[in-house]
Amino acid sequence: MQYIMPDYPHLKRYREELARLRQYGGSTNELSMRRAFETCLDDYCRAHPDGLALIAEQRTSANVQPDGTVRDALRLARGYWEAKDTADDLDAEIEKKLIRGYPRNNIIFEDSQTAVLIQNSAEAMRVDMSLGNELHQLIKSFLEYEPPQIEEFRKAQHQFKTDLPSVLTGLRETIEGAENGNLEYQTAARSFLSLCRETISPEVSSDNVREMLLQHILTKDIFLRVFAEDQFHRENNIARHLDELESAFFTGDTRRASIDRLRSYYGAIGRAADEIADYAEKQQFLKVIYEDFYKAYNPAAADQLGIVYTPNEVVDFIIRSTDFLLQRHFRRSLADDNVQILDPATGTGTFITNLINYLPKEQLEHKYRNEIHANEVAILPYYIANLNIEYTYKGRTGEYCEFPNLVFVDTLDNLDWKGATEGAVQRQGSLEIGGISVDNWVRLQEQNEKPISVIIGNPPYNANQRNWNELNPNRTYPQIDQRIKETYVAESKAQKTKQYDMYKRFIRWASDRLADDGIIAFITNRAYIDAHQDDGFRRVAAREFSELYIVDLGGDIRKSGQVGNIFGIMTGVAVGFFVRRSTSQQVGKIHYYTLDDALSGAEKLSELRKTSIGSIVFEEITPDRKNDWLNQSDTDFETLIPVADKKRSRAKKALENRRTIFSLCALGVSTNRDEWVYDFDVRNLRNKALFFADTYNERMSSTPPPPFHSYQMESRFTE
Repeated sequence: MQYIMPDYPHLKRYREELARLRQYGGSTNELSMRRAFETCLDDYCRAHPDGLALIAEQRTSANVQPDGTVRDALRLARGYWEAKDTADDLDAEIEKKLIRGYPRNNIIFEDSQTAVLIQNSAEAMRVDMSLGNELHQLIKSFLEYEPPQIEEFRKAQHQFKTDLPSVLTGLRETIEGAENGNLEYQTAARSFLSLCRETISPEVSSDNVREMLLQHILTKDIFLRVFAEDQFHRENNIARHLDELESAFFTGDTRRASIDRLRSYYGAIGRAADEIADYAEKQQFLKVIYEDFYKAYNPAAADQLGIVYTPNEVVDFIIRSTDFLLQRHFRRSLADDNVQILDPATGTGTFITNLINYLPKEQLEHKYRNEIHANEVAILPYYIANLNIEYTYKGRTGEYCEFPNLVFVDTLDNLDWKGATEGAVQRQGSLEIGGISVDNWVRLQEQNEKPISVIIGNPPYNANQRNWNELNPNRTYPQIDQRIKETYVAESKAQKTKQYDMYKRFIRWASDRLADDGIIAFITNRAYIDAHQDDGFRRVAAREFSELYIVDLGGDIRKSGQVGNIFGIMTGVAVGFFVRRSTSQQVGKIHYYTLDDALSGAEKLSELRKTSIGSIVFEEITPDRKNDWLNQSDTDFETLIPVADKKRSRAKKALENRRTIFSLCALGVSTNRDEWVYDFDVRNLRNKALFFADTYNERMSSTPPPPFHSYQMESRFTE
C-alpha cells in the first residue's frame, strides 16, 4: 500500500517505523504494530502547546485499560487510544470495547490500516491511515478536543482566583465575629491553640490558628473531592480538632453564605478527579491544585518559600536514581535498615509519598516509623503533607498510622544535630532551637540523633529578595551564610559572587549534615554548573564529594531562548546527585549529562519517566584550573595587565608586586535605589525622591509621611 505523505514529520517517522516493523517483524498483529502509532501519537503530544503526554496502559475510573491515555499538565485525561489487530473486524472490536466501558468522549481505535475517532459517543472521523493528510486531521481533532469536565474545571479555576480574595475577607469577618461573640467557638479555639502549642510550637498565636482554620475550611473539600475519603480527617489529630473548631460556628447558613461562590470550583475538582483512577496521578493533580491555591491564597508567602511543587516524573526519577547509586557505591538500597532518609523541605510531602509507593511493602512499616524524615516550615504545606503522607501509607498498607517523623521547623535553623560541633561545622556552632513544642522538639531531637544517609528533595529556589523594594525580603541565616562565606565564597575568584540563594543554603546545610557515606539528591537551579560566579562552589563541591552526577534539564530561558522548562519558570533546572564515600581515595569525579534543550518541558518529563540513571551515558568532566566544568578554555587572558584589581584596592601591601593600570576600584556614583532615583519624567522623579526621603525620615521618627498620591499635587520644586 502506497503511503501518501504530506510534509508532516511525525507521520513520516510513523510510515518509516511501520515499514521497518513489517519488514523485520513479519507480523501485523497488535503487539507488533502498535508501537509505531504509539510513537507517532506521542510525538504529536510532545509538540502540542498544552504540553500533553501519552501514558501507556493506565486504568480509567470505569476499570478498563486503554493502550494509551493522553494527559495534560494537570494529569487530566484529554483522550484515549486503543490498538487492534489488522486481522480483526475493527467495528466489531470497537463495539465490544465500548460495551465493556471504554471511554466514549474522545478515543481513537486503529488497526494500522484504519483509524476511527469516537467523540461524544458518536463516530467523528474514519480515515485510511495510508492517507497522511487525513490521518493528520484526525489526530489534530483528537488532541484539540477538550472534555466538558476539563473545560468546566479550567473556567472554575479562573473564577476561583477572582473570587478567593473577597471570600477570604468574608471568612475572616465571620471568624472575627465568632471570636467576639460565640462562647462555644472561643472554648474550642482555646483548646485548639493549646494543642498546637503542645504539638507544633509554643509560639503559635491566635492569628496562626485563624489562618490554619481558614486554610482547613478552604482545602478540606479539595482533599475530600480528590480522594473521596473522609475517614482520614477523623483520624488525623490536627484535622480532627480543626473539624471540631469549624463545627463550633461554621454550619448551615453561615457556611453557605461564606463559600457558596467556591462551590463550582469544588464541584469541578471533584468531577475532574473522578476521571483519575490512578493514585499517583491523583497525587499530581492534588499538587497542582494546592500550588494554585497557595499562590492565590498567599502570593507573598508562596514566592518567599519558593512554592513550586515537583512533577512526579522528576520525583520518581530522583528516587530511582538515588536507589541505583546507593547500590552502585555502597551495595545498599533505600529499603535497607539504617539507611536514614531526610526531605528537608518537604512541601506537600511529594517525595515522601512517592517513596512510600516505591519501597517494598514488607519493609515499609519499619522505614515509615523509623527511617524516613521530613521537615516543613509553612503551616499549610505542613498540614497537607501530614494528610498526604498518612493517607498514602494507609492506601499502601490498608492501615492508618500517624507519620511520626514530620517536623515543623525551618531546616536551615536546625544546626543541633549529633556531631554539629565537630569538624567542619564547629565554626558555625550549635543552634538551640527555640519556639517549637515538646512533641515537635522530641521529633527533631530524634532526627538529629540519626546519621542521615540520603538527603533528597526540591529546596526553594528564590533568590535576590533581600531588596526591600520588593516588600517581601528573604530572611537571613547567619550560621549557614557564614559557612557559605567560609567555603563557596572564599574559594571563588569571581569579583561578584551570589551564593546566598536558598538552594545554595540547602546544599551547604545538607553537605554538613550528610553522614560520611551518603548521597544528596536535589533538583535545583542549574546555574552552579557553568556560571562564572559559581567557580568557588564547584571547587568546594568537588572537594567535599567523591562523585557528582549532574543531569542538566536546561530550560534557562534567558540564556538559551528555549521554552523547555519543566517547571514553566525562567530559571534553568538540574538534578544533582552528590555522592560521599569515606573509603574512596577519589575526589570530585564529575559525570555530566544534558537533555536536548530543544525539547519542551513535557517532553523532558516524558524522557525522565522512561530514563534510568543506570542507562545514561555520562560525559566525564575534569575541571580546569579555573574550576570550570563546561565551556572550558585555555587562553592567556590572565597574563595580561588588569585594568584594576578589587583585592589590590583593599589590601595594597599584600599585592604590591602585582601591576594594574588603575590602583583603585570603585562603583562611582551608586545609590542602589534605581527604582527611586531614575525616571523618564523629571516631575515624577522629583515626586518619587521626595516620597522616598520622607519615608526614610519617618522611619527615623514617629511622623508618618503623606500618601504617595499627594506628592503628585505638590510643586515643592521649581523647574
